[in-house]
Amino acid sequence: MLNMSEKTDFPAQYNPKAVEKKWYNFWLENKFFTPDLSSKKPRYCITIPPPNITGVLHMGHALNSTIQDIMIRFKKLQGYETLWVPGTDHASIATHNQIEKRLAKEGKTRFDLGRDEFLKLAWEWKEKHANIILEQLKTLGAACDWSRTRFTMDPDLSRAVREAFVRYYEKGLIYKGYYIVNWCPRCRTSISDLEVKYKETKTKLWFIKYPLKDNQEQCIVVATTRPETMLGDTALAVNPSDFRYNEFIGKTAIVPLVNREVPIIADARVDIEFGTGAVKVTPAHDPVDFELAKTHNLAFIKILDEDARVTKDAPPKYQGLTREEARDQILLDLETNGYLLKTEDYEHRVGRCARCDTITEPMISLQWFLKTKELAAPAIKKVEDGTVKFYPERWRKVYLDWMYNIKDWCISRQLWWGHRIPAFYCDDCGYMMVTRTDPNECSKCHSKNIRQDEDILDTWFSSALWPFSVLGWPEDTQDLREFYPTNFLSTDPDIIFLWVARMIMSGLEFLSQVPFYDVYIHSTILTETGERMSRSKGIGVDPVILIDKYGACALRFTLAYLETESQTYRFWEKRVELGRNFANKIWNAGRLVKILLEASEAPLNELQIPLELTNDFTLIDRWFISKYKNLVIKVTSSLERYQFSLAAQELYEFFWHQFCDWYLEFCKIRKRNGDNSFANCLYNIFKGLLVMLHPFMPFITEELWHKFSYPEKSILLSSWPTPPEIAQTSQEDFITLMCEIITALRSIRSEMRLPINKPIDCLVNTSSQEILNFLLKSKASLIIKELAKINEIKQTDKRPPNSSTAVLKDLEVYVPLSGLIDIEKEKDRIKKEILELETLLNKTNVLLGNPQFLEKAKLEVIEQEKVRQKTFEEKLKRLKAILVSLE
Repeated sequence: MLNMSEKTDFPAQYNPKAVEKKWYNFWLENKFFTPDLSSKKPRYCITIPPPNITGVLHMGHALNSTIQDIMIRFKKLQGYETLWVPGTDHASIATHNQIEKRLAKEGKTRFDLGRDEFLKLAWEWKEKHANIILEQLKTLGAACDWSRTRFTMDPDLSRAVREAFVRYYEKGLIYKGYYIVNWCPRCRTSISDLEVKYKETKTKLWFIKYPLKDNQEQCIVVATTRPETMLGDTALAVNPSDFRYNEFIGKTAIVPLVNREVPIIADARVDIEFGTGAVKVTPAHDPVDFELAKTHNLAFIKILDEDARVTKDAPPKYQGLTREEARDQILLDLETNGYLLKTEDYEHRVGRCARCDTITEPMISLQWFLKTKELAAPAIKKVEDGTVKFYPERWRKVYLDWMYNIKDWCISRQLWWGHRIPAFYCDDCGYMMVTRTDPNECSKCHSKNIRQDEDILDTWFSSALWPFSVLGWPEDTQDLREFYPTNFLSTDPDIIFLWVARMIMSGLEFLSQVPFYDVYIHSTILTETGERMSRSKGIGVDPVILIDKYGACALRFTLAYLETESQTYRFWEKRVELGRNFANKIWNAGRLVKILLEASEAPLNELQIPLELTNDFTLIDRWFISKYKNLVIKVTSSLERYQFSLAAQELYEFFWHQFCDWYLEFCKIRKRNGDNSFANCLYNIFKGLLVMLHPFMPFITEELWHKFSYPEKSILLSSWPTPPEIAQTSQEDFITLMCEIITALRSIRSEMRLPINKPIDCLVNTSSQEILNFLLKSKASLIIKELAKINEIKQTDKRPPNSSTAVLKDLEVYVPLSGLIDIEKEKDRIKKEILELETLLNKTNVLLGNPQFLEKAKLEVIEQEKVRQKTFEEKLKRLKAILVSLE
């Protein structure tokens, strides 16, 4: 017997805390994450999606960083010179929100401080918080080159932002004008369409009478969800094909409460089906109305300001009211004066700021815009022709659909923290300059009385330059030459338009090359109940806590195992036990491998393939090498196609069930019987398994690497395994058959409740003399006896009475039960179990046949019932077969 407790440098249990920090510091000290630019190896580069300086590690970060780290380590092991550039984003709105919350507790606003003092606070925030999430990424094992850490407001990156703005402006792609924007009264800035999140909201639809000027007894009734904006109405509109209103077109109506005369216009953009078919037109506060106003030359009256309060352009009694207060007062006045016809319940989508959840206000505002149609065309082509590929492929259509209908991008924000727009105005002559460096005087009249535009750029403007600005653009740096275009981007589905599309457009515009070739859109992680995780709401799990409790490798492997390319998956703490248990299995297997190898005292050379069949046992090695060869092919292919879950599952199944359950057990028996010929195969295949596991579980594999005499200083310096050049022979099928026989005998023992210490006999019935020779005359019989706990294997040409049977390919296996169990008592037990199972199955069938259950039950509940149904059916089938065998 092998003594697992014998003296060894292996602790009995794997302790992540004793390993992870040690090896991460080892990697850093040896600069394994820093590329050698003098190397002749091919290049592979990823630039990290920069987390906000306001953030801490959440499950989305953990998943995305795990995916990127898997690819970096995989490619490094494949022989690439790899670079993973880390960094953080200044996150204008998010940082403003955090600082302004602190100021609010002191009874202050940013306007009380002023721009300069506020920016001092912002830089202090950055210095204090920016590195928190980066340090947390280190605990996860991120193989980033920290010497190249970037921040979107670093001087070099700020210069890149300014260069991009000026180039766009000089090309005529940037312009300034009054347009409808999404305004957040809480953040006090415009936000893009992509930063507005819509929520279904229950509200009212108010029907308001607008009298005609010529006959105030006659009215047009308009339905609206926003009666407060009627203070800015400058027209009523109907669809020209709506016969109900033909007589009204061209006439004049009176806006109630403000007594403003407005025209009644006809326009095909009016939805006949909404409300009464007639709509109020408020050009300064509705995007559709804005377009109508431009077509029909209507006036723009802004009646809500940047705080969402009524402006001085409204009647005095409403001025200064919030939009909510104004709504209540206007509805009261409408009802009092007989203008409110009726009110109906109504549900529609209301836009909210993605950052603070405040209802946004469509508002006419002077903003900077970037024309995108010209930029989008080549970015569309590069995806259509396959230069840029999306994984999973379904996201390609999502990207293209948006790009085909792209609108100009509002790039200005009314905030202070960020890249200030490089436009300067002369207060003497009114001239505007857009420059790469700050001017000292007006270039037209030479006046010194100049000032810079107050707005900053949308955070996503600098993010769009990230893949090349972090490599040194606009300078022609060695990093840029060596590593651009980058190879791979992993990101969240929510920012395909905000970020991915804009990076592709920017890369093509400024470098005439795509910024990356492969885009992987990872799943969104939900809670156990299917909700989006939210730290602020206390919903979800903290990856930092999970790493501390289970270890980084356990969390990483679990996340990858669950990443099945679905749109979402559910996650809760208990699921990390899968990775924790697997890590323990790997550790315990490593201890056994070390003991077997040390006990063998064999020289451990590189495996020579094909192996010579020196004895019966060597056939096991060839069989296992063939299986290992298939594993290498499958895992390599899965990672090349970004099928992380499939790669993880293949490794899990092979290591646990093929390597541990079979090969190691075979090696133990061989060792006990004086055969050490397994040593080279075991040593080298265990090495290959560690290397393939390393991208998923870097810490435990590095620790195990150093427990063996593998030549490389680190597992990171080894090579990804190549499939062994070995041809599978029919003889190896005998080993597969041997495993099937052992499994069948174990199943019979379990089903018939035969104690493990009660030996049984095995009878085999086959017409194949080759199979008989293998089972009765080779070492196979020895292995079957030990692993299945049987007395002997004999040949028979018929099934004995009262025996349990297993039917395999070209073979039947019988286990005589007489004398081992009370046959009649066992038959009664099985019949009773069959009746119980039939009752349970009937209930499940009734439930799954109930249309109401299928309509109302949650999808996961239905799936659970289907699994129960299948389990019951399979067990019933097996029990009935056993009952027949006992007759």
